[in-house]
Amino acid sequence: MQQLIEAANHFGIQLNSVQLEQFRLYRDELITWNRSLNLTAINTPEDIELKHFADSLSVLPALGKEAFEGSPEVIDIGTGAGFPGIPLKIAFPCIRLTLLDSTQKKLRFIEHITTRLGLENASVVTGRAEEIAHDPSHRSCYQLVLSRAVAKLPALAELCLPYCSVNGLLATYKKGDISQEVASCQNAVEMLGGKIKGLSEVTFPGLADGRFIVIMEKINPTPLKYPRRPGIPLKNPL
Repeated sequence: MQQLIEAANHFGIQLNSVQLEQFRLYRDELITWNRSLNLTAINTPEDIELKHFADSLSVLPALGKEAFEGSPEVIDIGTGAGFPGIPLKIAFPCIRLTLLDSTQKKLRFIEHITTRLGLENASVVTGRAEEIAHDPSHRSCYQLVLSRAVAKLPALAELCLPYCSVNGLLATYKKGDISQEVASCQNAVEMLGGKIKGLSEVTFPGLADGRFIVIMEKINPTPLKYPRRPGIPLKNPL
């Protein structure tokens, strides 16, 4: 776990023995379940620790620790096997975490691992992001919205910004040359009540391969017609 410890330190997080044991259990359970469910293509212990766990924690320098203080409501949209939400929940147990995905087999694993890790105030929601965003119990309810490897920024803004409370933040994990993506999403973000707040490059060795965190701030309510029906934001971005 040395690489994870060093990465966490680099991002300003000091993991204690309990947290490291949770990460070990998470890693081992993911490897076991992955043999039958194909949850992730990243399947060696070292790669899981670096490319899933450490990468999930890499959002911290962009957001600052204050984003995780005071038991904020946090939602991870398209969580898959729990990234980035569960690693951040391990690092910051005080957050109130919702994990959203539409794939049942992945959510079975999520329900299992949150129980095995003893994570409190961690709930699972099954459904399409486009539909759940119109549920009053989720719309505009989260101070922090997370999304990793889900879609390009214009579509991602439509899928995620409706969940943000006004003055809340959306943090998206991106990789590669995203200059055109950032430029092309400006109008969509404004239409959805947000603005681009910042772009931060990930600098930890092993992850310094063109990874970025894009932060959007919600400054106005999202018009009620967004997001559009399932599939449309991806097929026809704003």
